[in-house]
Amino acid sequence: MAKFIDLRSDTVTTPTPKMREAMFSAEVGDDVYGDDPTVRELEEFAAYKIGKEAALFVPSGTMGNQLALMTHTQRGDEVILGEDCHIFKYEVGAPAVLSGVQLRGLKTNAGMMDLEEVKAAIRPNDIHMPRTSLICLENAYSSGEVVPLTYLEKIRKIAESHGLKIHLDGARIFNAAIYLGVDAREIARYVDSVMFCLSKGLAAPVGSILAGSREFIEKARKYRKLLGGGMRQAGILAAAGIVALKEMVERLYEDHENALYLAQKLIDLGFEVDLKKVQINMVWAKAKDNLNIENLAYKLLQYGIKINPPINRLFRFVTHKDLTKDDLDYFLNTLQKILEEEK
Repeated sequence: MAKFIDLRSDTVTTPTPKMREAMFSAEVGDDVYGDDPTVRELEEFAAYKIGKEAALFVPSGTMGNQLALMTHTQRGDEVILGEDCHIFKYEVGAPAVLSGVQLRGLKTNAGMMDLEEVKAAIRPNDIHMPRTSLICLENAYSSGEVVPLTYLEKIRKIAESHGLKIHLDGARIFNAAIYLGVDAREIARYVDSVMFCLSKGLAAPVGSILAGSREFIEKARKYRKLLGGGMRQAGILAAAGIVALKEMVERLYEDHENALYLAQKLIDLGFEVDLKKVQINMVWAKAKDNLNIENLAYKLLQYGIKINPPINRLFRFVTHKDLTKDDLDYFLNTLQKILEEEK
């Protein structure tokens, strides 16, 4: 099969040879009974890696986030979160369906809700109002921007003063940690639970991790079963996750460097890119009005390049371990060629 240069997302990453080997030879059991040694190894190592007491292997990041909401809240509660975060925008309204909670979406700036607006959004003890029980954060944010530790610390103080829990959608927490120059535990220490993906930049084929206290994870494990997440001989998948955590975290800086390289070259081609916002492996590039981008995704596909179509002339390009500098140069040269032909 011909290789595509795929800039749509880091979810398109393929498992490494070591992952495939580990999957082939994985020792397995029935994970619903707690008998799969490879799943147990992954969960124990993931909990250690993120600095929590326990962890749970789940099929997807969305399931991990929704399990956190189900576990932290009661039906009729209200959850405070950014109005453009993944849980609010891209999880199919699951909080209403699965947890029966109401979402209070606040405006964000660089992935951060205004602290005073967060305080004001917390409901008083009033018979007419829902109970605020949870704040959801995201780091790195959907925009690719990284939330600083000082902000997380301030949100933690607000939550503690009102008896609220905090869940972190940390799908790309290791990217965020590299940008901040800290261990991922330093991010996770400010929250009660955290989800992170194994199947994005870490290149495992399937799966995410939900981590928190032992009591929290035991409750979430039962909800995972309720949602159909009991995966039986899941060690075959968990084996790749172990390799991902042991071997793929440190190399993420390469994706960040490639994203900056791509961003600078796109500026040269006439796109608008805010380099200050290129903090992880995402590049948001807006096509200027003088650039003809009609059917650009289709045209690039003819050259073996996959991108997502733009929204209001804004493109998102994502770098990952399956994209080399030569791949990016081929994309950029092809893009330049198409744009010149359309002048």
